[in-house]
Amino acid sequence: MPPDVLKLMNSGDTAWLLASSALVLLMTPGLAFFYGGMVRSKSVLNMLMMNFATIGIVSILWVFYGYSLAFAKDVGNYGIIGGLGKIGLKDTLISASGTSPELAFVAFQLMFAIITPALISGAVADRVKFGAWCVFVAIWATVVYFPVAHWVFFFGDTTTTKDGGFLADHIGALDFAGGTAVHLNAGMAGLALALVVGKRVGWPREAMRPHNVPFVLLGAGLLWFGWFGFNAGSALAANAQASVAFVNTQVATAAAALGWIVTERIRYGKSTALGMASGAVAGLVAITPACAAVNPVGAIVVGVIAGALCSLAVGLKTKFGFDDSLDVVGVHAVGGATGALLIGFLATPTVTGILTPAKGDGPAGLLYGGGLTQLGKQAIGVVLVGVYSFAITWVIAKILDKFMGLRVSEEDEVSGIDLAVHAETAYEIGTPHGGSGGGSGILATLTAPGAARPAAGDEAGSNGGKPPAESGDKKVEAEA
Repeated sequence: MPPDVLKLMNSGDTAWLLASSALVLLMTPGLAFFYGGMVRSKSVLNMLMMNFATIGIVSILWVFYGYSLAFAKDVGNYGIIGGLGKIGLKDTLISASGTSPELAFVAFQLMFAIITPALISGAVADRVKFGAWCVFVAIWATVVYFPVAHWVFFFGDTTTTKDGGFLADHIGALDFAGGTAVHLNAGMAGLALALVVGKRVGWPREAMRPHNVPFVLLGAGLLWFGWFGFNAGSALAANAQASVAFVNTQVATAAAALGWIVTERIRYGKSTALGMASGAVAGLVAITPACAAVNPVGAIVVGVIAGALCSLAVGLKTKFGFDDSLDVVGVHAVGGATGALLIGFLATPTVTGILTPAKGDGPAGLLYGGGLTQLGKQAIGVVLVGVYSFAITWVIAKILDKFMGLRVSEEDEVSGIDLAVHAETAYEIGTPHGGSGGGSGILATLTAPGAARPAAGDEAGSNGGKPPAESGDKKVEAEA
């Protein structure tokens, strides 16, 4: 690394950024457990596989061209998509990003690129072909996530000219850690994909409940833990901004979890463990864009509003008839949009300007004397990202459905997608293995001459032939 670049390096900032990268990567397995607990027992492995496959696919694409499309300077300075100057991570070994090596920033942003399409998997749980999912992830990351990341996260090389992403640099919308680029983006994509794929067999007639609530709570805990890297790590340094983002993440999440279960109590007379976990995730989503724009009191307000609003929003699927299996739309689309818009009301000048005190305070929300200016910018960001993600995802899904088919057969869905697609099941209670452990024994049995596929309800963890207790429907709405 050239001596002039080495002078910029700060070992503490670099360590924090690398540690944050690892924390954000942990969020995807955490998401797999969170989603895996909410699906039927016969669909657990498929959900985990969809998430882990996303890690593999996006990691490779990021090196070849994803980072370049998201974070290289675009031709013409329109802020639409990055150029090809960073293909194959060209020059990142000898350059800096702030006070850290650029390669540390590459790693950090890679983890964002991984979890965003992984979030979509919850909208189509139980019924999508694994091969089709892998192709979808590759295409969606390329034509949806990489450009949107450029719009929202790329600020260019200087602070004197507008040469960054058009939402961040040209419009001035604030999104510190990805409420629009990650959560609203994934939520609207999940809605489009769910509409194309169609409803699960038996939905909404059957009460489809989580099969393993402890898994859901474990996943929520891992997400909460990893989210400190997601939000505070987005400061890209161990500084005052990271500290504000860290505290805001904690208090907003706590407030949202309480807001959700209070809303449940008022509506249904009960507060549930699933509601607590879902409320926590809703709070994490909502504070993501706002964690470096509001003070801790504002963060609590964001959390309470998001918890209550997302709790109400998850019932929209029964009212409008779209089968969003694990409430990706209600939590991520609604939560991401809520957090982004609340910046327009609650942005505190002393927080938004925390890194540039010599230049005066940063942007202010309506309640702090900023008028409607910032709220308008936030609304532009929400609308553009939401519409783009939904429209392009719809087109991708329609094309894939036509040429390779997105959905497994009804027989495979009913009998169990784990066994049909992966030749494994999550739970082997009472199943003889002939002395062999693990999946190899299952696969050998399935491929043996004359082997028959188990009938519906025969898989381990089933309900003995009764209608299966399924996934992430928080409540079966009375009007359904």
